[in-house]
Amino acid sequence: MDMNYAKAKELDPDAIPVVDIRSLRDGRDLTVVARALDAASRNLGFIYIEGHGIPADIIAAAQDSAISFFRRSAAEKETVRVSSKHRGWIGYGGAKMYDTAKADLKESFVWGYQDGAGNAPDDHPLRGPNQWPDFDPGMERHAMEYFHQAHNVAHHLMRGFAIGLDLDENFFLRTTDHPLSRASYVYYPPLPPEGGAGSFGVGPHTDFGVLTVLCQDSVGGLQVQDVNGDWLHAPPIEGTLIVNVADLLTRWTDGAYKSTPHRVVNQSGRERLSVVLAYDPDPGTVIDARDVFGRGYDPAKEAITCGDYLVWRFDKAFSYRRPEDA
Repeated sequence: MDMNYAKAKELDPDAIPVVDIRSLRDGRDLTVVARALDAASRNLGFIYIEGHGIPADIIAAAQDSAISFFRRSAAEKETVRVSSKHRGWIGYGGAKMYDTAKADLKESFVWGYQDGAGNAPDDHPLRGPNQWPDFDPGMERHAMEYFHQAHNVAHHLMRGFAIGLDLDENFFLRTTDHPLSRASYVYYPPLPPEGGAGSFGVGPHTDFGVLTVLCQDSVGGLQVQDVNGDWLHAPPIEGTLIVNVADLLTRWTDGAYKSTPHRVVNQSGRERLSVVLAYDPDPGTVIDARDVFGRGYDPAKEAITCGDYLVWRFDKAFSYRRPEDA
């Protein structure tokens, strides 16, 4: 298969910086880390994060559980087929990032916030009960342990962004009691020979919400578009997560923070797994750049709630939400 359509350059180390957030987590030196996060977010909006604090055993348990799930038969995975609340298994080819794109060559399993008793809010089109497979009783525990750890990382980062923007450090965390955040196990088989040009694990896109926290495996395949339109490899760096600004944070900062196109091309000949946290606040959170820059500021885009924006984007991206494609 001709893969010239998916060529990318080797990463310039300055393009996606590595930022150690230990001092942000423990409160020792907020300003230095905040400035580094702010600078990176105004460039490509992608950052390698070290010192994130998620124990290696929690990451490994989540990854092992995910691989075990995806290797099950389609009939078994169908028992937790994605619900209307975007919880559960999305089969191969069930998502595409743009209307004219080919369907992504991936499977995913999606879950979200629930309390200690396993209960989840069911009050929004993108929030409801998680679906856990009966055939893997440990999957819920491993997934939720990772979710809470990654969510804590996102909270630290949002504090850092606020400080970098000269806002109160809790500015972005004021409405996070019942977040719309969701996590996904994303499984990419090797690209098939018959895939043809334009076949991607995930096609070129920007992420929908506020912030994405990504744990890559060792396979690689993530590519990021730079300001010149060139594609750059963003390989895994051991011990780090990679985070990126998403569309709602760009809107909140009126374009100051960049939500950059990226894609996944699995040319390795091996299966690839990512564990993704899509961080978002409560659905009623108003995304308005005037809250960042002052009420007299004239932003490029009008205010919108987090929930309304995400529903609009999800309805366009996922076939199960379009009856004619389901």
